Amino acid sequence: MAHDMWAVGDAYERYMGRWSRPAAAAFVAWLGVPARRSWLDVGCGTGALGGAVLAAAEPATLVGVDPSAGFVAHARARTGDRRARFVVGDARSLPFPGGRFDAAVSGLMLNFVPEPADAVAELARVVTPGGTVAAYVWDYIGGMTMLRRFWDAATALDPAAGDLEEAVRFSMCRPEPIRRLWTGAGLAGVVVEAIDVPTVFRDFDDFWTPFLGAQGPAPAYAVSLTEDHRSALRELLRERLPAEPDGSIALSARAWAVRGEPGDA
Repeated sequence: MAHDMWAVGDAYERYMGRWSRPAAAAFVAWLGVPARRSWLDVGCGTGALGGAVLAAAEPATLVGVDPSAGFVAHARARTGDRRARFVVGDARSLPFPGGRFDAAVSGLMLNFVPEPADAVAELARVVTPGGTVAAYVWDYIGGMTMLRRFWDAATALDPAAGDLEEAVRFSMCRPEPIRRLWTGAGLAGVVVEAIDVPTVFRDFDDFWTPFLGAQGPAPAYAVSLTEDHRSALRELLRERLPAEPDGSIALSARAWAVRGEPGDA
């Protein structure tokens, strides 16, 4: 689907990567995986979560997997750590034997997989018994205020835009649905917790310009509009956003994190 295009690493970084990095750091700290373990990062994207693992978890090895060759190339280019490698692959059919890793993680990806239960089953399959299977997803229902503001303005001008927004399409991005994915995969000790990230924009342009990068549903929608319609959307957002006296815009983002462990085979 065009509205789910993810391919250009630099554009993604400006749009969402700058917020996914602090979320990744908080997630890795929450997991508390011991040092010198082998990690798999599924849906590695531009390397935000993998970078957090390398920086804070002292892994023995890290393998990143993503279906986007563009994202994999971006992650390789910005990650010079010899412990890490990145490959193109499908979360629903991982090219690794069972029990290969101590920890398999996924950041902000599961809602974009057509069969998320299959992806979680694969994460569980490739982790050794007693290891860690974990993920986090943005709370598109009520926790991503930058997107809530965008889509509220978009639907005010074009009611049909509501069918495209993440809150409608990704109902799994809440505590109970994601918990059920983990328990349904036979994982034990399942825990779900919120991760909150401040998203402070320098000014309106810092908020608006990343939506012109075409990476993800909201930006893809923005660039699909006529110039007049896009200008109307821009000005409505400018009017509605809560700017501080210095022009900055302070919003917030919430992710839901989940972890569990495989039992004995």
